[in-house]
Amino acid sequence: MRSPVAWLKGVRHPEAFHGHGVPRGFFEGWYIKLVSEDRRQRWAVIPGVFRGEAEGGALDEAFVQVLDGQTGRSWYHRFEPDQFRASSTAFQVEVGPNRFGPGGVELDLPQLRGRLRYTSELQPWPVTLREPGIMGWYGLVPFMQCFHGIVSFGHGLSGTLEVEGAPQSFDGGRGYIEKDWGKSFPSSYVWMASNHIDAEIGDGTDASFIGSVAVIPWLGGAFRGSILGLRHGGRLHKWTTYNGSEELRLTIDDSHVGWTVTGPDGTLELDAERVRGGLLHAPRHASMHERVEETLDADIRLRHTDVSGKVLLDGIADCAGMEVFGDTARMLAL
Repeated sequence: MRSPVAWLKGVRHPEAFHGHGVPRGFFEGWYIKLVSEDRRQRWAVIPGVFRGEAEGGALDEAFVQVLDGQTGRSWYHRFEPDQFRASSTAFQVEVGPNRFGPGGVELDLPQLRGRLRYTSELQPWPVTLREPGIMGWYGLVPFMQCFHGIVSFGHGLSGTLEVEGAPQSFDGGRGYIEKDWGKSFPSSYVWMASNHIDAEIGDGTDASFIGSVAVIPWLGGAFRGSILGLRHGGRLHKWTTYNGSEELRLTIDDSHVGWTVTGPDGTLELDAERVRGGLLHAPRHASMHERVEETLDADIRLRHTDVSGKVLLDGIADCAGMEVFGDTARMLAL
């Protein structure tokens, strides 16, 4: 079990590793997105660790997942648990010869080899005493099924990777990092994120957004919880369950997701087309091998208006990551 001191330290450092002292029933993974300047190379690399609930650690494993956002191909590279190393106070992760930190990535995988440097500082979701990151005060509740963190809304890239043996420059590219940890992914959820926003109104140069809605187990029942952040113009705008924002519309069908939320920061409208992607492994209680379809090729129409109705940002979010998983009808009924 983690000590109370270790727990409090982890609350203050969502970017760091939270699994020291948790021998069973735990996962943690970092989603690291790498997009070249011309957007032709778009990759997600996901290092992490899984510890099963069974005694003896037979199902324990470290891993690095890879998703090719252009083709939808995906790979799961398994490592022995002792090949995973991570800091409990900073974003420093190693899985075998692969290294990830605040300065960049070093990859030695069949699909991706080389080193990329981050050319600007990481831009995390702010951590305060009352709201330790994107989950707000829910991040202070130790029995949550799954925790979420934003390590960087966006940062510059430089360097070259061998992509299946061919050198590809990422100079002038853009990166993004988020993460999850806990006991298991939610039973149903929608997730979408992009930091390539082509604005028709407003300045999308440094814009980035993350949105997620999920079934949240709570005191023997469940509720539908949502968190959405849109960063543009040097400011983070938030629509979340914990800040009193309200969903005006949430529709999910086989081809589209429509979502409108309103709150202290105005109104945000999202309309996303669902496109096929690659299959990634997701943590459930028994193992790391429940398959989830994810794309890095979604286009999302985004429109942000302030409380007076003035349009602050309107455009298309390109190279967007998107997942729709589980019994979404049940989630909508909550």
